Parts: sequence; C-alpha cells; structure tokens
Amino acid sequence: MEIKRRDSKELKIGACLIGGKNPIAIQSMTKTKTSDINNTVKQIKQLEEAGCQIVRLAVADLSDASALKKIKARVRLPLVADIHFSYRLAIASIENGADKIRLNPGNIDKPQQIKAVICALKAAKIPLRIGLNSGSVRDVGLRKSSMADKLVAACMDYVKMIEKLKFTNIVISVKANNVLDTVEAYRKIAKACSYPLHLGLTATGSVYNGIIKSSIALGSLLLEGIGDTVRVSLTDNPTEEVRAAKCILESLDLRGGRVQLISCPTCGRCELDLINIVKDLETKLAAKEYQQSAHPLKVAVMGCVVNGPQEAREADLGVAFGKQEGLLFKKGKPTKKVAAANCVRVLLEEIKQYTWC
Repeated sequence: MEIKRRDSKELKIGACLIGGKNPIAIQSMTKTKTSDINNTVKQIKQLEEAGCQIVRLAVADLSDASALKKIKARVRLPLVADIHFSYRLAIASIENGADKIRLNPGNIDKPQQIKAVICALKAAKIPLRIGLNSGSVRDVGLRKSSMADKLVAACMDYVKMIEKLKFTNIVISVKANNVLDTVEAYRKIAKACSYPLHLGLTATGSVYNGIIKSSIALGSLLLEGIGDTVRVSLTDNPTEEVRAAKCILESLDLRGGRVQLISCPTCGRCELDLINIVKDLETKLAAKEYQQSAHPLKVAVMGCVVNGPQEAREADLGVAFGKQEGLLFKKGKPTKKVAAANCVRVLLEEIKQYTWC
C-alpha cells in the first residue's frame, strides 16, 4: 500500500522544504528560557542529533527575541519564533533572524498588528504558521459548534484576513487536546485550503499517554495523506518528542532510508534475554551514523522458531534464535550462527556494510 499525499503548497523554512512532494519534516520545541543562550543552543544540538529538522523557541519578551540572533549563529536547524499576545515580539524576532513566525489567532487578532507582522514577514521572505489550539480558540459566534468547527472557522477567518494582505507563505495547525477533535479539525482544514499542515495534538501529557494519543491522531491523518510536518508534544525531554515522531513516520514508511527494527514480544518459548538485546540494539541505532542510508533497511530480531525464521527471511537482515544461539539471515538466506552475546555487534557490523550517507 502506498499513501497518497494531499496536494499542498511548498514553502521553505530556513534550509528545510515542506509541503509539495517533500518528505514530512520532524519538529520539536526547546524547553529552556530562550534568553538562556548556552542551554538553548545545547538543547537544539541535542534535538538535531536526535533527528529534529525544525525547532521552535518560545519568545516571551525582548530578551528572548534578541537572543535569536546569537542562537542562530551557533546552530544549523531553522528557528521558529513562537509568539503570543505581542505582535512587537514577532517583528523583533524577524529582525533577529527567525526563519518562521508562529502567531496564535486567539491572542493576536487586531488587523493593524497583523498587517505590521505581515509587512515584516514579506520583507524577510519567511513564512508564517497560523497556530490554533483548543485552549485559546475563541467562542464568539460559535458557542454551539464542535471544537473542530471552532478551530477551522477561526483559522479560515485568519487566513482570509492575511490573504487580503497578499501573503500566502503560510503553514497551518489546528490542535486540540484530544484525538477525535484533532483528527476532525485537520480533515476539515485539509479540504478548506491547500496550505501545508503542521500536525500535532496540544497538551497530550506524559510520554506514555502523549505518545499513544499522538500516534493514533497523527497516524490516522498521515494514512489519509494529510500532513507536511509533525510535532509530538510531550511533558518530557524534547528529544523524546523527536524519537516518537520518527517512529510514527517509520511505521508508515514515510521516512525512508532508516533502519526499521522488527522484534517479537517474547513469550514462554523464548529462551534468552531478547528484551535487553533489542533495547541495546535500538539504543545503538539511535546514533547519528545510523540515521540515514541510501536505502531503507529492515532488521528482524526474533526469539523463537514459531515466527522467527520467516520474519528473519523477509527482513533485509534478521536473526532467529533458538536457545542461546541464532541463525543470521541476509536477504532471505541463512548465512551463519550467532551467539546471543554477540548479536548486537554482528548486526551493527552487517548494517554498516550497506551504503550510508
């Protein structure tokens, strides 16, 4: 099955292209005070190492906006300034080198203020994200509507206001804090316009709950071809957001050129510590050297003879274990026996023989 992506306008955020036929980009957001330049730079570099492609920073005051220039000089990822309440902070962020501005229609809605920001965006030739959240969408005239309808109506009103200013360098997000409202809102906005869509839920909670909710919502939309960039919002270290986003995209074959790990859940037939073997392999595969290859690669690690040999044959590389020893398969052919203690080392050596870039 091949997912048919929704047609959307292409735009550029720093060096990263989204929309059109471009791969779906992964985003996250720093959780430091932006004016704390050293710690913010450190976190951005950690996010880049994890596979993040676009990073958003909270701009709460002029010291945050001014810090963007120094931060940008020390990092490679495109910087998105997250603006609420003050249009002047948006303009200051643009002047200090932001690669994109996010405005919230729930708290920046005065026409003259919006016009001032759009003029600055035009001069800098950078895009705008219109980012709506269920927590800040206004109810005026929409009290009996669903949350999804409120988000979409408020968003399209804002879009029309900006289009009248002859500006179309726009990304849209319509995030709710639950799966059903989020999916409904994105389905409706996808039909209402052709702008690229930033997918995500808002206020999802801790890692466990947040990943489950995000996987259901984002997975449902991505399967329908909806979405051009994603963020998994978690109450945790932002590198966990990137890790979760990568897994969601890889599970749908929307992030080519990576290692996809297949492993069995284990049961009473498993006669070795497969759980820790898989954890060790997964940790080592998170290193930057394994983040992208010329071709996608499926690696299977299976714990018993029920499904193990067939899964290992169908993968590019696979090990099917019996007791403390397994059989290594390469492109469907058995090649040699592998001791459990050497499994991770052997698989990493085999993976490195593929063409990596």
